[in-house]
Amino acid sequence: MSSEKSIVVENVSKCFPIYDRPHDRLLQLLWGKRRNYGREFWALRDISFSVGRGETVGIVGKNGSGKSTLLQMICGTLSTTTGSIQVKGRVGALLELGSGFNPEFTGRENVYMSAAVLGLSRAETEHRFDDIVSFADIAGFIDQPVKTYSSGMALRLAFAVQSQIDPDVLIVDEALAVGDARFQAKCFDRLKRLKENGTSILLVTHSSDQIVNHCTRAVLLDSGNLVMQGAPREVVNRYMDLLFGREREEAERNSPELIVTGTSEHGTDRNPLSLTHDVFAEKFGYNQHEYRWGDGAASILDFGLEADGHADPQFIICGQTVRLSVSVRFNREVVRPIFGITIKTKEGVTVAGTNSELLSSEVHTHGMGVPGSGVVLHMDFQCQLATGDYFISLGVASRTTETIVPHDRRYDAVHFSVAPTRRFYGLIDLDMKMDLKQVAVS
Repeated sequence: MSSEKSIVVENVSKCFPIYDRPHDRLLQLLWGKRRNYGREFWALRDISFSVGRGETVGIVGKNGSGKSTLLQMICGTLSTTTGSIQVKGRVGALLELGSGFNPEFTGRENVYMSAAVLGLSRAETEHRFDDIVSFADIAGFIDQPVKTYSSGMALRLAFAVQSQIDPDVLIVDEALAVGDARFQAKCFDRLKRLKENGTSILLVTHSSDQIVNHCTRAVLLDSGNLVMQGAPREVVNRYMDLLFGREREEAERNSPELIVTGTSEHGTDRNPLSLTHDVFAEKFGYNQHEYRWGDGAASILDFGLEADGHADPQFIICGQTVRLSVSVRFNREVVRPIFGITIKTKEGVTVAGTNSELLSSEVHTHGMGVPGSGVVLHMDFQCQLATGDYFISLGVASRTTETIVPHDRRYDAVHFSVAPTRRFYGLIDLDMKMDLKQVAVS
């Protein structure tokens, strides 16, 4: 990555006038600044950051935080109210599906029209046309009107045009969220190659995994303000905090006395789990850099890790059976709680995950969630992971008619290591079989 800056945003603010009645807008035009018939809405306030050449920066924030407004100003389709934006080089942008396409024109005509808008000559477009059509994978429909395309087809063609022009700056606003897995893999491979060739990329997405896996830095916006910028994982953690809040301490202070039934089944006989105090920090394998949030209706208090029956293993050997035991206390009533586990690599790539709702045929949570009660979970899995370090995230939540409500989530709370193995490479041992048969060649 070069020290040269492709995008420099300095003290940028954007204000939109809001009018309660249509004729107030007309009166404002007539009177100008002498009288005010509306009110101000500041979509962005004093935003400053920069993007280096060859850098991929993710922008995250809740709906209405000002992300799309910021991107439109960077693209030049909106002007700033105050502050300045400097962008060097050719800009490619995917702000909406097929934005700029004329639905009455064919795919071929739209390719030439969009490429011309982006600064390519007809000869340059003809030279790249086959690559564009091949990437979009719509060769059989390229001469059909775009209005007959599905949203996925329009997206593939729009991305193909933008990415094949080798822009100096590429801006992607949630456009990849609607693509299928195969297309997303192709897009991110193309983004990687553009980045290696020096293209600066701004990626707006609600997918925390995409931010962590594909970005070198991230920027967090909230209600038009820049909350923080820095390492992707740190920014994503703060984003989750904004989404769900951190009210646990107050909830735990006001929680009722613990009611426990079946106390003899707390974990193993050797390592009973606490249902009264948070003792994560005392346990082998605890990651002090975990990130925790939730509304505090439940608290994950303790854990224990075993490999083939041996507690607190220094290393887990590929093929061993792993048991993770976790204790949870309910501070307020939780209707039909959902217990979840996710295993990630140290780079943040999700290896596997599940929850009690997905395993509903095997796990029954009816009757759980009474204030002051506790529960101990045992999760067993066969370790087929490659050599390396892994982190376990734990969560307890419940579902409303509209969304999932997190009560306690402990991201990257438990660390474990898998011992070296020469049996395979990659992430997971799929227990592949190989059969060879020698055949005579006549």
